[in-house]
Amino acid sequence: MLYHVVLEKLCVCALKSDTEQIRSFSSKEEALLEAHEWAESLSNSFCGKHAFDVVEVENNYVISVETGGFSEPCVI
Repeated sequence: MLYHVVLEKLCVCALKSDTEQIRSFSSKEEALLEAHEWAESLSNSFCGKHAFDVVEVENNYVISVETGGFSEPCVI
């Protein structure tokens, strides 16, 4: 069984950096670890107009785009 980490929405920063939207792993623990590392990396490296958080959905992990930073999210 594969476990997926999915970037919920591609913001402008994600599109500009050609960020993939899904990553797959053979273990749930590996997927969870990657989800948190990826969300932290996105939060720290993008423009700061939004933040990212990890939400478990069934046996997968979704990186949600949250309103935060100094203005509204740049989600398209």
